[in-house]
Amino acid sequence: MAGRRIPSLNWLRVFEAAARHESFTRAAEALNMSAPAVSQQIKALETHLDARLFDRGSRKVKLTEAGRAFLPVVRQALLSVETTAASLFGHARHRPVTVLAPAIFASSWLARHLPDFRARHPDIQVHVMTGEGAGRMSNEGIDLTVAYGETHLADGESTVLFGETIYPVALPALARAIARPSDLLEHTLIEISSHRTSWLSLFEAAGLADLSDARFCFTDSTAIAMSMAKAELGIALARAPASDFLGRALGLSRCLDGLEVASGLSYHLISRSRGTALQASTLFRDWLLETTAALR
Repeated sequence: MAGRRIPSLNWLRVFEAAARHESFTRAAEALNMSAPAVSQQIKALETHLDARLFDRGSRKVKLTEAGRAFLPVVRQALLSVETTAASLFGHARHRPVTVLAPAIFASSWLARHLPDFRARHPDIQVHVMTGEGAGRMSNEGIDLTVAYGETHLADGESTVLFGETIYPVALPALARAIARPSDLLEHTLIEISSHRTSWLSLFEAAGLADLSDARFCFTDSTAIAMSMAKAELGIALARAPASDFLGRALGLSRCLDGLEVASGLSYHLISRSRGTALQASTLFRDWLLETTAALR
C-alpha cells in the first residue's frame, strides 16, 4: 500500500465496530448493514493494508496483533473527525471563532478572560491557536489575529489592544531580597532572546552601566522564562499586562516596585475582510475591544 491512502472512511468505521463487538454480525446490526457487507469491507481493508486484522471464529472474531496495534489509531482518527464536525457544525446560530495569537497573550491574558466571554456567549466555541508546532501556519480558517509589535504587515482592519510594561519577577523570598537594582546582578537573569526590550533596557532605565557581573540564561518564550523563575532558576521579566495571569498562577512577585520600562510595543487585533462578517466573530471582536478598553 506504499503511497496509497485508504480510499474509504467507512472501512475504518466497520473495522472499529467489529473490533468493539468482536462480531461481524453485531457490528452489522450496530451499523445497520448486512453481515456479508461488513465482512466484505473488512476484507477490502485487509487487502489494502496487506495484513490480517481479525482471526475469524464460528461465532466471534478476535483482533490479530496487527489489528490490536491499528485499533487505537483508528479510534483516535474517528473521534477527531466526530468532535471537529460537532464543533464546526453543531450549532445552528454560530460557528466557532478561531483566534491566532502570540503564546503569552493566549496562555495568560486571553485564558484569564475567556470565561467572561463564555458566560456571555455560551453557544460560541473559541479555538485559540499560536501557530507553534505547525511550521509556517497559514491564515486559512483564522477569523481574528492578535499581532505583537510596533507595526504589522497583515492586511485588514487593525486596532491596538494594549501596550506592554517590563519589570522583574521572582519567587516571593527572592523578590523581597532585592533591595536595589544592583542586587539583581547577584542572580541569574532569564532573558528572552527574541525580544528587543530586555534586561539591558531595564538596567539602562535604572542607571546601571557596569553589567560585567551579569549572568544571563536564554530562552525564547516568556512563559518558559516565568516557569524557570518559579523553579528557582533565576529572575524573569514580566510583560504586563499580557503575562499578569500567568505570573499570579506561578506565585511570582514583583521585584523593586517602580523599576519598570515601557517596551514601546503593543498587541494589535487584526480583522480580515471576509465579506459579510460572521456573527460569532463579530461578537468576539466586540468583546475583546470592550475588555481591553481600560488598558489602552
